[in-house]
Amino acid sequence: MISISLSGKSEMADFMVIGSGRSARQVTAIAEKLADRLKHEAGIVSRIEGKDQGDWVLIDAGDVIVHIFRPEVRAFYQLEKMWMSPRTATSSV
Repeated sequence: MISISLSGKSEMADFMVIGSGRSARQVTAIAEKLADRLKHEAGIVSRIEGKDQGDWVLIDAGDVIVHIFRPEVRAFYQLEKMWMSPRTATSSV
């Protein structure tokens, strides 16, 4: 997973988080669990797009946008390259 600061780049959100699952089922499960935790632990009701296909799921949590991809789809779209500069990204495992 990586977190990218969108400060000065977008007015839609403050951060973008990009992660991967190994399969469509895992991508969907990660998205559902994250949305559930956001709701119950932080009181954030998020919108989810792409859950039916499971290739690329987007979770709109207001100030944070989360993208969860299958590895092939993540490599194809390369959102990190589009939004990231060396100073704006932080990686975590």
